[in-house]
Amino acid sequence: MASGREIKTKIKSTQNMRKVTRALEMVSASKIRKAQDLMKASRPYARSMRKVIAHVAQASTDFSHPFLQEREKVQRVGFLVVSTDRGLCGGLNSNLFRRLLPIIQQWQEKGVEIDVVAVGQKAVQFFRRLKGVNLIGSATHLGEKPKVEDLIGVIKVLLDAYTGGKLDRVFLAHNDFINTMTQKPSIHALLPLPVVAQEMVGAEGQPNSPDFPVAGLKLEQKHDWDYIYEPDAASVLEFVLGRYIESVVYQGVLENLASEHAARMVAMKAASDNANKVIGELTLIYNKARQAAITQEISEIVGGAAAV
Repeated sequence: MASGREIKTKIKSTQNMRKVTRALEMVSASKIRKAQDLMKASRPYARSMRKVIAHVAQASTDFSHPFLQEREKVQRVGFLVVSTDRGLCGGLNSNLFRRLLPIIQQWQEKGVEIDVVAVGQKAVQFFRRLKGVNLIGSATHLGEKPKVEDLIGVIKVLLDAYTGGKLDRVFLAHNDFINTMTQKPSIHALLPLPVVAQEMVGAEGQPNSPDFPVAGLKLEQKHDWDYIYEPDAASVLEFVLGRYIESVVYQGVLENLASEHAARMVAMKAASDNANKVIGELTLIYNKARQAAITQEISEIVGGAAAV
């Protein structure tokens, strides 16, 4: 059995650890409300943008924008992965990476090359170590109030690569905020837009819930008419499609931010509860060791007095 001094040292270190986990829990609890408000405020706009763009993709237009063209042969796929900058948020990042890796492996088995743009320090560190994946861009330390301006650089990297024919598909991977206890990794198509429309058709039977960005959105079948564009289709679609990509990526960042605070709050609460349990067990062991030492001393005193 360990000595009383060693047990007291373990108790002290566990108490110090509990102070840290409690502080992190309280910080995340104070920040999660603001993150949820930002996420919920932008969610209707992002869903509406998906619906509008999917309808545009279904139209029979004379002008063919590169984002509206689905290439038959896929040779290179890009992923925009949104993660956290800090750790101590349970399995939030690892669950996302675990969901993403089999999809990347499936593309690689088909001979497709993979490019990744990472948002968040954890994704940057993870994909730098991953072999067979090209990290072509990154954005970190967006703060508690992310701005679209901070994401335009990494978004432009993907859009320029797709427009230039270097990428044939683009996907967005992030964590969807369901509630405080549940965060769900999600991977959805960004480009080309006909693939996004196919996702919406497949999701029409799902309930209108935030765990799937296009769930509950109704989409008409492909129609033989087109929209009237002013001043011209090229300039209008170039602007609208760019805003669509920005809004969807920005929504993914806000969803991931709310998920981060929720996951960290739950993880730190569990760590504090475990620390309390360990402190209780160590205190019991310390009391037993102290009682055994006192009993031994009394026995030695009584034995010595009897010998005299």
